[in-house]
Amino acid sequence: MAPISRVSFAVAIVALVFAVVFPAVQAQAPAPAPAPTSDGTAIDQGIAYVLMFLALVLTYLIHPLDASSPYKLF
Repeated sequence: MAPISRVSFAVAIVALVFAVVFPAVQAQAPAPAPAPTSDGTAIDQGIAYVLMFLALVLTYLIHPLDASSPYKLF
């Protein structure tokens, strides 16, 4: 295997310097993200209220069916 010539070694070093230095020179700090308008708790609370109301409705719809059942569950 032939040894690496000085020219190709110099080209490799210059390419490495360009690859490391130039992205750092052109990089700029991004603008900070805007503050959230809601942290999601209002949405979670709304979903919880809907599910509680649904459970209440289902309870009152199913309970009379159980009371009139011939199996006497309750």
